[in-house]
Amino acid sequence: MFILLLLGTTCALHGYLWWRLVRNTTARGTASRRLGTALVLAGPALLAIVLIGGRNGLPFELVQILAWPAYLWLALAAYLTIALLAGEIVRPVLLRWLRRRHARRQVAVPVPAPAAVAVPSAAASDDAEQGAPTAESRDGRAEDDLQDPARRRFVARLVGGAAGVVAAGTVGYGTYGVLRGPGVKHVTVPLAKLPRAAHGFRIAVVSDIHLGAVLGRGFAEKVVATVNATQPDLIAVVGDLVDGTVEDLRSAVEPLTGLRARHGAFFVTGNHEYFSGVEEWTRHVQELGLRLLANERVELAAFDLAGVNDVTGERYGDGPDFAAALGDRDPARATVLLAHQPIVIHEAVRHGVDLQLSGHTHGGQMWPVTHLAGLVNPTVAGLDRYGDTYLYVTRGAGAWGPPTRVGAPSDVTVVELASTQA
Repeated sequence: MFILLLLGTTCALHGYLWWRLVRNTTARGTASRRLGTALVLAGPALLAIVLIGGRNGLPFELVQILAWPAYLWLALAAYLTIALLAGEIVRPVLLRWLRRRHARRQVAVPVPAPAAVAVPSAAASDDAEQGAPTAESRDGRAEDDLQDPARRRFVARLVGGAAGVVAAGTVGYGTYGVLRGPGVKHVTVPLAKLPRAAHGFRIAVVSDIHLGAVLGRGFAEKVVATVNATQPDLIAVVGDLVDGTVEDLRSAVEPLTGLRARHGAFFVTGNHEYFSGVEEWTRHVQELGLRLLANERVELAAFDLAGVNDVTGERYGDGPDFAAALGDRDPARATVLLAHQPIVIHEAVRHGVDLQLSGHTHGGQMWPVTHLAGLVNPTVAGLDRYGDTYLYVTRGAGAWGPPTRVGAPSDVTVVELASTQA
């Protein structure tokens, strides 16, 4: 249903793009109109092949080739639409200015003196007094009408060209931001139950890497290098590691074997693991050296580290079980919970969790979705407090769909635990 909704919306947007960028800027029957129409149709066609064909046996190598232009076009189409909608405000202003400019030029042209002065008839005088169009005014309006389509096309090309430059620049910069790898954020969280000896304990939180047809092995190597450079005490991979099967992505995820931390690397499932074959992936991440926390808890020297399955697992009979992960713990010990989606924070509060680490939101990934993400998530990015429980949400290291981020740069976050007793 999500894919059908996405494709339906995409087709509607492309109809608008064709109207403004092709129909309004080219003449009927010309080669430029045919070429523009073909390009606009190719975008949603490629996207449909990637989204539907990729799930129905299309060779992964072909999906990799088609995914780049398909997803980049999706991002470009989104920002073209935004820029053109903004251009709707400018369009009538430009047309009005051009018409007035033409009228001023007409007035400025000197009219030759007539050879003889004809005496107007009474009917002609009456028509002039009543505002009836004279021959000269009719000729002027006819000329203006002939020039108006040319003005409209000129304005359409001007607005379309400006929209193209803005959209291409936005997508280019946002894609460069993803491909260069995530930045590093630092946040300190005070925990009352954390012993003084654990003050300064550092957890590297990485989420939403989304290795797949677009982001592959090279990107995984960048993420691993970024995480290891922070020299954390513990690594928490909080879901959405992959978009694809183990068979297709075995090479892409192999660099994760290089993750290094004194207390190891831990993993909980995200919604995309369930879309990609959760049983195979939960086995494979353990082969890569990550410790799976599937509704369970491990007792470290300074605090309890727990993890719950993603809420998408409820559809597969494998959802989060807070009682299993937290039910028999010592309430005097601090507890850090790994949960992919921040929406489970209220369950975490009820179970006395001190800190929940999540991802999933991508921080909205691309403006203006950055503002809409708050409608379905309690926290979109950053640190918040709910009752006695802190919630930290990372924007994630990668990207889903278009490898593009606008207004929500990717990150690996180093969460430093602070003891209030220190």
